Amino acid sequence: MKRMKIVSGLFLLLAPMWTFGQASQATPAFEVAAIKPAPPLNLNRAAIAAGQLPHVGINVQGLRVDIGYLSLADLITVAFKVKPSQISGPEWMKADRFDILAKMPDGATRDEMPEMLQALLAERFQLKIHRETREDSVYALVVAKGGHKLKESPPDPELPPGEPAPGGLTLPGGLTLPNGAGQVKIERGGGAATVVSAGGGTTKMGITPDGQIRMEMSKTTMEAFAQMLTRLVDRPVLDMTELKGNFQVSLDISRDAMLNVARASNFNIPLPAGRGGQGGPGGLVEASDPSSSSIVASVQQLGLRLEPRKLPLEHIVVDHLERTPTEN
Repeated sequence: MKRMKIVSGLFLLLAPMWTFGQASQATPAFEVAAIKPAPPLNLNRAAIAAGQLPHVGINVQGLRVDIGYLSLADLITVAFKVKPSQISGPEWMKADRFDILAKMPDGATRDEMPEMLQALLAERFQLKIHRETREDSVYALVVAKGGHKLKESPPDPELPPGEPAPGGLTLPGGLTLPNGAGQVKIERGGGAATVVSAGGGTTKMGITPDGQIRMEMSKTTMEAFAQMLTRLVDRPVLDMTELKGNFQVSLDISRDAMLNVARASNFNIPLPAGRGGQGGPGGLVEASDPSSSSIVASVQQLGLRLEPRKLPLEHIVVDHLERTPTEN
């Protein structure tokens, strides 16, 4: 089914979003790490139905770190905890993609993983960087004058003693795939995908009858929501709502905006012609400006605003980077 293929591809495109929290001040290193070029993504419906699921994103289980189909640009954003727009370097670092399997030392936590990734990039790809502070164009995510229209997420149910929290569990029905802190579920025949986070929230993506992409988040902070929006627009989005806690958020996104994200990340996601646009080469439609009114309008429906501002932001400038890693 084309809808399964489209939603699977678009959801996997956002896979690097689900990562980790704050990092410590230490700069530890992986005990061991194996790096290899990532094979092309297989989004074939038959392959997905047979359980041959795409290997995309970051999965940390205990001391084991499994990274799939990320570019060097993706890895640098994760390692230094910055937005893609805050990295300057050769254009090719967005193209080549790698699979990495690594082990953290005993006693390490997932919050230390970014620093370990910094050390890995320096050792295996000879990454050398310097930092610059530049005045950047950003969007401030703020509450609109009439107040927000968000619903707070209900509190988590109390679990029986010894029962693990959701995220990383086998989900009933459909297909599951580890990704970030939880799992992605591709629903058979439903044209939808769901990620379950380690915090117990879910994010569901599907296609509406009019061809829009709908994202429904059952439990998200405004900081996490701003991070998600950053991947959909042309500049960083900073949370300035001062809203605390977890919220239920639904957002409709035009497929043109999603195609811009795909092109920026060097993904090739085929979309059928018709329904909001004519198919171009390979079934792709020409995308509009990613900061178009569709995303701005969707955010406004939540009682929030994306307010353009100029703020000083730290940038990571790549001074040297090898395209091929040293041998494992």
